[in-house]
Amino acid sequence: MEISKSEITSVAKRTPPAANPKALAETANQPELRGAEILVKALQAEGVKYVWGYPGGAVLHIYDAFYKQDTIRHILVRHEQAAVHAADGYARATGDVGVALVTSGPGVTNAVTGIATAYMDSIPLVIVTGQVPTHAIGLDAFQECDAVGITRPVVKHNFLVKDARDLAITLKKAFHIARSGRPGPVVVDIPKDVSFKKVPYSGYPQSVEMRSYSPVHKGHSGQIRKALQLLLAAKRPYFYTGGGVIASNACAQLRTLVDMLGYPCTNTLMGLGAYPASDRKFLGMLGMHGTVEANNAMQNCDVLLAVGARFDDRVIGNPKHFAQNERKIIHIDIDPSSISKRVRVDIPIVGDVKEVLSEMIAMLQESAAKPDANALAAWWDTIDGWRQRDCLKYDPGQNGIIKPQYVVETLWNMTKDADAYITSDVGQHQMWAAQYYRFDQPRRWINSGGLGTMGVGIPYAMGIKLAKPESEVFCITGDGSVQMCIQELSTCLQYNTPIKILCLNNRYLGMVRQWQEVEYEGRYSHSYMDTLPNFVKLAEAYGHVGMLIERAQDVEPALREARKLKDRTVFMDIRTDPTENVFPMVQAGKGITEMLLGSEDL
Repeated sequence: MEISKSEITSVAKRTPPAANPKALAETANQPELRGAEILVKALQAEGVKYVWGYPGGAVLHIYDAFYKQDTIRHILVRHEQAAVHAADGYARATGDVGVALVTSGPGVTNAVTGIATAYMDSIPLVIVTGQVPTHAIGLDAFQECDAVGITRPVVKHNFLVKDARDLAITLKKAFHIARSGRPGPVVVDIPKDVSFKKVPYSGYPQSVEMRSYSPVHKGHSGQIRKALQLLLAAKRPYFYTGGGVIASNACAQLRTLVDMLGYPCTNTLMGLGAYPASDRKFLGMLGMHGTVEANNAMQNCDVLLAVGARFDDRVIGNPKHFAQNERKIIHIDIDPSSISKRVRVDIPIVGDVKEVLSEMIAMLQESAAKPDANALAAWWDTIDGWRQRDCLKYDPGQNGIIKPQYVVETLWNMTKDADAYITSDVGQHQMWAAQYYRFDQPRRWINSGGLGTMGVGIPYAMGIKLAKPESEVFCITGDGSVQMCIQELSTCLQYNTPIKILCLNNRYLGMVRQWQEVEYEGRYSHSYMDTLPNFVKLAEAYGHVGMLIERAQDVEPALREARKLKDRTVFMDIRTDPTENVFPMVQAGKGITEMLLGSEDL
């Protein structure tokens, strides 16, 4: 995914303007702007509405430039990690490029977790980092760090701008790289003297060309035709779709193709909402905590169409186990490095998912061939047999005990017809949200998939609420994750982002405890939270509404009351069953059909 430094000509090596009288006259007539002012104009030209950031010495000229404009709103977070997470949440919900601004040294290092989170999930971001003055680089100056070197493994590309005259074209490249091809974060490192220096400004470039960066958009028609022939001849076909469908805004095309063929479909954790969960053809999420029917279909299909997905370890489990069953695999992805990376593919198609699926639909409409109806009916009978296991059924508990699954189901029942967005942190609560909130629309489920970053929930929700002020935004979190970025409750108050936080409080680092129960014979090493804060009082101290819910019968009334408080952030401390585990579960090193389905399997 990363673009090698040799592929893009360094912007520091500019070609000087031609030394002729006309060019010199044009340069003389150009207004002179400081580098920081050029940066602001670049962001304005890109249509940026919000920048999440935190000031420091190396970026004070940039902050001064922000003070003098009124078209971009700066959101002052309480920690740089949250700045990148909030920009990330905004990008996931809107599809636009999110922008964050941090200072040098610890500002950069604090931002790295957010950058890596976006990189793993292919989210388009531009992160502007401050740097010490150019003459001090490499001299161990105060708050100096090698931003380019530190972020290189977790960005699509990064730039160090050493000349203010290069700022405009660099920003143009940064946004183009971030949003095109397989999206990802791009870092632009700006030394303090570069942001201060005045240089002639000729305007923001209308377009940009990079000799060695030209992502393929249109898939190979011959490969697409072969793939369609294979799909139509299948006896046990299956659609396996991931976050790439959402990233390329191809959900309508996916739904059309699935409906035309009548084939079963699954989504990865990152792909939930790409195909409606309420449709019978949707088998649920697959993978480590996927449904029996989704995992069994993945293992036993004879033709698999993988669309914008990675065959990662959480999806297919043990690759050797997955390879035991013979099947033909078609893989559509805009990133050629993702194809045949973990699983051998029979028909690779490199291209934009939307373009490829559109062409496949057109070919299908022109074709007289139809799927084998009898074979498909038999395949559906097999799938329905797996479905009868009802693997997501859970014990509702007694004596008013709150089951976390019940909380998520209740929220879904109350909001399934509303304009709602759901964020989560990482852990058991994340999996329960994915399993029991049935997403029918894309970009409504915002979570950290690849990196599994605790603390993203509240910043994600803040970013979404700014982008979608009329929508309801719920953060489903846990007592461990929520404390990673809980200081952002202060940001929620300052910038009026009234989100609703559902803390499934089981007094444990739940997923760690579950693994210790399964793999370590119940030796719960440092997974119990002995001294949790009073979350109700903490929420009130930050200026918000706090609620304590301890009985199952109080969950729905509390949610109803929280939703009525449209202009307030509400923190709901929901005391859930501390012994509850996430099932189904596939242990590390096992195949995806080797599932634990309940406590009786432990």
